[in-house]
Amino acid sequence: MAFCKACGAEVGGAAFCPKCGAGQGASAVPAASAPAASSEGLAENVAGLLCYVLGWLTGIIFLLIDKRPFVKFHAAQSIVVFGALTVIRIGFGIVMGIGGFVGFGLWALISMLIGLVGLILWILLMVKAYQHELFRVPIAAPIADGIAGK
Repeated sequence: MAFCKACGAEVGGAAFCPKCGAGQGASAVPAASAPAASSEGLAENVAGLLCYVLGWLTGIIFLLIDKRPFVKFHAAQSIVVFGALTVIRIGFGIVMGIGGFVGFGLWALISMLIGLVGLILWILLMVKAYQHELFRVPIAAPIADGIAGK
């Protein structure tokens, strides 16, 4: 406990003595201050990376909540790329399902290829966004520009 220099009363961490009002100067225990909250939120590159984490789902979330152009582009590109891969996979599943059991082997092969392409794009796009690069997927980037409002 700290004590007043002038009257000896207990001051705790106060800058002034509650009894006599004398300033305690540098010897009093300073009051702990709460750390200032960051007004900027996530760093732009981290937000860009997070746009791709759950594919088109996180793309939609970040497109709605973040207004920075870099993040909006990556969110829109995530929606286009992974949304298209999802639609293609479902479309091939329907077509192969109509073909019956004969198309099962072909469907499995195509599904694995789509999954591999998706995995490679997922890793590449997250790494490029984290490096703060505006990596543009050839067919998806112009569509993403339109969605992001560029």
